[in-house]
Amino acid sequence: MKRREFMRAGAMGATAAATIGATAGMVAAPAVVRAQDKFAWKMTNAYGPGAPMTTVGPGSPTRFAELVGSMSGGRLTFQHFAAGELIPAFEGFDAVVAGTVEANAANSYFWSGRSFAAQYFTNVPFGMSFPGHMAWLYHGGGMELWDEVYQPFGVVAFPFNNTGTQMTGWFRKEVTSVEDFKGLKMRIPGLSGKVYAALGVDVRLLPGPEIFPALERGVIDAAEFVGPYSDRRLGLQKAAKNYYTTGWHEPNNAGELLINKANWDSLPDDLKTMVRTAAMTCLVESYTWCESVNGAALVELVEKEGVIARPLPPEVIARLREATADTLATEAGKDPLVRKVHDHYMAFKAKHDRWSEIARSV
Repeated sequence: MKRREFMRAGAMGATAAATIGATAGMVAAPAVVRAQDKFAWKMTNAYGPGAPMTTVGPGSPTRFAELVGSMSGGRLTFQHFAAGELIPAFEGFDAVVAGTVEANAANSYFWSGRSFAAQYFTNVPFGMSFPGHMAWLYHGGGMELWDEVYQPFGVVAFPFNNTGTQMTGWFRKEVTSVEDFKGLKMRIPGLSGKVYAALGVDVRLLPGPEIFPALERGVIDAAEFVGPYSDRRLGLQKAAKNYYTTGWHEPNNAGELLINKANWDSLPDDLKTMVRTAAMTCLVESYTWCESVNGAALVELVEKEGVIARPLPPEVIARLREATADTLATEAGKDPLVRKVHDHYMAFKAKHDRWSEIARSV
């Protein structure tokens, strides 16, 4: 090849290489720029300032915000607002749907007015405990159903924290029979409230900070919140001494991280992974923390503060179980989507119950 032809070929090769490089750069650039984008989100909460686990401490929304901020190097940050600091306690769902805030921390049973099916993703009375419920959500198809239920609202949700089994609650008077529930004014959310209503209970939904004054003044006769540690911190033992258990109404309680879907879709995949990872970390942290503190708190309540802790009478449990079955059957008959979620949950529960009975039979 002559020198002139060689130089011409080299120039053409260089031009082609430059063109290919520029084209590759144009293809790659959005990914690079996207990886450098920063997102500053607001997250509201159904629970008040200082509430352990549901606001601060292990497995809490503030802990979640710290984890995501650290993992992302500040690319995704959450500014957290406890209940009442930006919006009222139970307006988080509407705020996320409207895009007023990007995220909210609460429990899905607070949104039963939007869809009765939402409650299955937090808890079902006489339902599965923490291991079974989480197995259903993560590996049994529960998450896909959660997406289906929330799709019309333009939001997505993830399990966020978990209290484990909760106490039946605090009663100003002793419970001796089903008759004691007629006309009883009780703070109780979600499906459990509908079941109690079937027994004649006057159901009230109050944010955590309002429970003690209402119970102390007799505005309500009974109240359920979380468990020994959190209940004691609210001071509920100073307003009522009868502390009942069985865990029938909330054998576990899965928190919900709710995110506006358009905002979720705007995140790069790596940030989505960080959000999921932080949420699961908080799930494990919260459950194990609750298991670590409730025992000691219950001992303190009984031995030092005069609390009487005992199970509900067997006939009361039997009536509650019957009312639960009736309530679930009635609601599932009203809505095909509720029926779909209900049947799916119960089918998984039946299989898990068999395994759980065998595994824990020793």
